Amino acid sequence: MDLGDRKIIGAEALLRWELPDLGPIPPDEFIPIAEETGLIIPIGDWVLRTACKEAAGWKKLVAEPVHVSVNLSSVQLKQGDLLKTVESAVSDSGLPAKLLDLELTESTMVSNPEETIEILYRLKSLGLSVYIDDFGTGYSSLSYLTRFPLDTLKIDRAFVTNLPDDKDSVAIVRAIVSMAKNLNLSIIAEGIETDNQVSFLNALGCDAGQGYLFSKPVPA
Repeated sequence: MDLGDRKIIGAEALLRWELPDLGPIPPDEFIPIAEETGLIIPIGDWVLRTACKEAAGWKKLVAEPVHVSVNLSSVQLKQGDLLKTVESAVSDSGLPAKLLDLELTESTMVSNPEETIEILYRLKSLGLSVYIDDFGTGYSSLSYLTRFPLDTLKIDRAFVTNLPDDKDSVAIVRAIVSMAKNLNLSIIAEGIETDNQVSFLNALGCDAGQGYLFSKPVPA
């Protein structure tokens, strides 16, 4: 949500796995197994194509364009033909590339920086945006902020949960927002659950936010 006017500007694709016998399997359990076995490649391709296809249909339902963001695994960057997959997903779905946002964690980006930089520049040439997910909880090496072709930082919910009362959280978030602004990066705060958090973040200059205050994860 845009924190200024409370309009929906995008949605993040979240992967869930429901099994008849075991019930819902959380991502933190099945994603590592999928990465270890290599199944994350076909799964990731399916997620990307499905998200683009569904998002392309939203323009018939809403007046303003709505972005869709998709998380990428480090395995997809290393093993998959990511550029070809993204090009195909955008082309086949009819979704304008400018409405697709790809999210990577800090650890994913710095695990093989030179190759990742090259891949990201090629992806951005398609017109899409690149986000850093869960900023501040990974390697937090500030040098990559100027080396990687980035558009947006997502402030991890761990720093948002105790706003605006916890002085340490306030100091960290204030520093992240200031740094991002100086680097011409937009900012999305994760895990927003109260109106006080919205007011504080908006006054601080945070562009957008997501969290249970606006909506819990729901079907498309």
